[in-house]
Amino acid sequence: MSRFDECLKIVLKHEGGWANHPSDPGGATMKGVTIAVFERFKGRDVTHAELLAISDEDLQAIYRKGYWDKVRGDQLPRGLDLVAFDAAVNSGPSQGAKWLQRAVAAVDDGKIGPDTIAAAHSIDPVIAINNACERRLAMLRGLSTWHAFGRGWTARVDDIRVQALGMAGRAERGPGLRQRPTGNFWAEVAEAFRGIWKGN
Repeated sequence: MSRFDECLKIVLKHEGGWANHPSDPGGATMKGVTIAVFERFKGRDVTHAELLAISDEDLQAIYRKGYWDKVRGDQLPRGLDLVAFDAAVNSGPSQGAKWLQRAVAAVDDGKIGPDTIAAAHSIDPVIAINNACERRLAMLRGLSTWHAFGRGWTARVDDIRVQALGMAGRAERGPGLRQRPTGNFWAEVAEAFRGIWKGN
């Protein structure tokens, strides 16, 4: 399984299936793909029925080209690739890139380039993963839709954090797909928080 396939499997677990929540500005969504995104991909108007029946091939192409490639997933360290990818899917590639860039002390222009890639490889991945996840949660809490989606967003980011730490090699494998942090996890979280408070 490629890194993209591994990360997509985790992301899709959180995206679920069909949704058309009245509070969701994305409107009708299937496996995380909104009807507007599917229409851009197809180059035409699509019906709800077409979106509901989206093929695995189209789904993978949309996620790879629209999100994974935009955050340069193949070039990021393991763990940080999942953090940036999931954030891009949930909040847009530019915002996902900015959370990562701020976490690794790179210029937060929303476009991951060589400087961000170099910074991501030069920092302790545990600190970067925790920092990016905390920044993401902090912004989500300020959104007007937090009351409707806050619990789900929190659970999602918490799971992405654990999965990413496991990918980074700082966790022991637990039952199923989830990863269990090592005994040093909370000390590493505290260090990440200190970085956030200092504005790093």
